[in-house]
Amino acid sequence: MNSIVLALIAFVGYIIAYNTYGKWLGKKLFGLKDDNPVPAKSFKDDVDYVPTKKHILLGHHFTTIAGTGPIVCPAIGVIWGWLPAFLWVFLGPIIAGGVQDFTSLIISSRHGGKTIGEMTRGLVSNRVGIIFLILIQFLLWLVIAVFSMIMGILFNMYPQSVISIWMEIPIAIWIGYMVYKRNKSDTLYSIIGVILLYAFAVLGIFVPVTIPAIGSISPVVIWIVILLIYGYFASTLPVQTLLQPRDYINSHELIVLMAVLFLGTIVGHPKVVAPAIHHAIGAPSLWPILFVTIACGAISGFHSLASSGTTVKQLDKESDAQYIGYGGMLLEGALAILVIIAVTAGIGMYGAGKDGYLKYYAEYSTTAGAGLAAQLKAIVEGAANLMKAVGIPLELGRTLMAIFVVSFAGTTLDSAIRMQRFGLEELTKGKDNKPVGPFKNRYFTTGIVVLLAFALCMISPDGKGAMKLWPVFGALNQLLAGLALLIATVYLAKKKKIVLPTLIPMLFMLTITIWASILNMLKYIAQKNYLLAGITTITLIIAVWMIIEAFISILASLKKKEVYIEEYSKAGGGEYTHID
Repeated sequence: MNSIVLALIAFVGYIIAYNTYGKWLGKKLFGLKDDNPVPAKSFKDDVDYVPTKKHILLGHHFTTIAGTGPIVCPAIGVIWGWLPAFLWVFLGPIIAGGVQDFTSLIISSRHGGKTIGEMTRGLVSNRVGIIFLILIQFLLWLVIAVFSMIMGILFNMYPQSVISIWMEIPIAIWIGYMVYKRNKSDTLYSIIGVILLYAFAVLGIFVPVTIPAIGSISPVVIWIVILLIYGYFASTLPVQTLLQPRDYINSHELIVLMAVLFLGTIVGHPKVVAPAIHHAIGAPSLWPILFVTIACGAISGFHSLASSGTTVKQLDKESDAQYIGYGGMLLEGALAILVIIAVTAGIGMYGAGKDGYLKYYAEYSTTAGAGLAAQLKAIVEGAANLMKAVGIPLELGRTLMAIFVVSFAGTTLDSAIRMQRFGLEELTKGKDNKPVGPFKNRYFTTGIVVLLAFALCMISPDGKGAMKLWPVFGALNQLLAGLALLIATVYLAKKKKIVLPTLIPMLFMLTITIWASILNMLKYIAQKNYLLAGITTITLIIAVWMIIEAFISILASLKKKEVYIEEYSKAGGGEYTHID
């Protein structure tokens, strides 16, 4: 199999899906109307709620959802061969991931910008909504702690990436000022920003930045502190000051690199050296583990938090939801396809052949069990080989790929802190529907979020404490995806709409993740890891509880003859009634 064939099948398929199924979801199923109010305008405060042009918001959304997941997860998933990984990454975004992201975004928009957890209170029940919000807080707590640790490790591994990553901050603030305060062209300044970022990437090769240990405090711990301090300010500053413009120019930088990898695929046209189906030594069963291993790039529950968290509060009009929600997921799928090509075809270029693949994928323990460093080596090597095909030196290619990975981790980190702050504010609402006490203050709430993440990191002196809980993340994240689709199904049922577009992927995801969770629970019990076994058991109980209550709600809706009416509380009072 030639890599060009895989790339063309996927990319042409995504384009067709966007212009057929994606448009049907928007126009026919949800009836998007630009005269419907959106939270960004109804609650506009120029801090969190800011109406944003759709191409800028796509940049923010894409870099938020595409953390290290669509890079690392497919690189692990090809342990079962290129065919299962390719099929899941190709079909997943079209029928599952894109549907989840889009429905979470538009349903949140029609419920005043509430997060997926808060919406559950009204769509299912108050008690289920509270439990769901707590589950989401746990997941985001893990994400923030682990991503700050990952970035610290990556800065240690690739010191040549440090200058480029940190220069994104002043460049983003400058571009945000010029676009929002001086009304300059966002296109022109984004081009200038990308040029500057790549210039600093080249500079980083000659000026690598390392941080020495301070006594017994390792460089990774020092980086964690610096990153969480940055995340605090990124979460509390007005979104258009730093977070949004940083994500926007970062998305351009990353899309350029994706284009280079695609061009390298065309020019180098490497043959896929990985077997279609591979039985690696020690690898667990493909079913259901593949679908938990490859989350981002196919479907990821974290995306529903991004859609109903930061993205919805910047949505300028309803019709933009298809472009940002469904289109953003297809763009992430394209990234995952390029990663699969890099680690199954690019890795075998220049004489390496099939041995180049087997070097990393002969045994499961050397792929998924050897830590981030082992996973990244295959990605960086394969991607650098593809870039070499278009004349980019290997060392520069490795640097660019390192920046690629760290940048995605960074844009997910700062957005996740903001998302957890929103969720914590919703969880602490009082009778007046506003956060109680000090939780009204975004500086206080963000401080709580950051300190809790740091505490989790420091359970272990090397800053890797979150890894004690990380094994439960994969199944929990995919369970969240199933539950987000469940909420969308409840919504559609109450609206007397066709539920199959969300019901089918929902049933698949819930079956796969509950199956995987049971297998994990049995494994943890056998290992006498009662902490992880306990967390998994509690998660399963919550999931079953939510499923039962949601289906009761769906059945009750199907029995009713009246049309479901949404209530949308505006900032100035009154209600928005939307009747199909």
